[in-house]
Amino acid sequence: QVQLVESGGRLVQAGDSLRLSCVASGRTIYRFAMGWFRQAPGKEREFVGVCNWNGRSTYFADSVKGRFTISKDNTKNTLYLQMNSLKPEDTGNYYCALDTGSAELVVLPGAYDYWGQGTQVSVSS
Repeated sequence: QVQLVESGGRLVQAGDSLRLSCVASGRTIYRFAMGWFRQAPGKEREFVGVCNWNGRSTYFADSVKGRFTISKDNTKNTLYLQMNSLKPEDTGNYYCALDTGSAELVVLPGAYDYWGQGTQVSVSS
């Protein structure tokens, strides 16, 4: 049974930085792509970013490109999302996801097999 546990979300001010972590257990993440998604109140879950199996290739939504980065530490079975220059519109519940069907970049949420419970990020103006 794969479990993904996110942490690091909290209330911050616009312009601040925050790093989210996602620790996987029950299966190694070494060979698989992993992504981050977010969901704001009253809105659908949206893609934030993804990295491939070795973390060397990443892709981001236009709304966060240049501000967010993703890293993957396969030795710790952990995925990170570094968020800089945060904006109020970045507020939402952030989820990590694991795609055991692909090692490369996938943006569609339906392709992911496992999801965490989410961590709340709130950005005040």
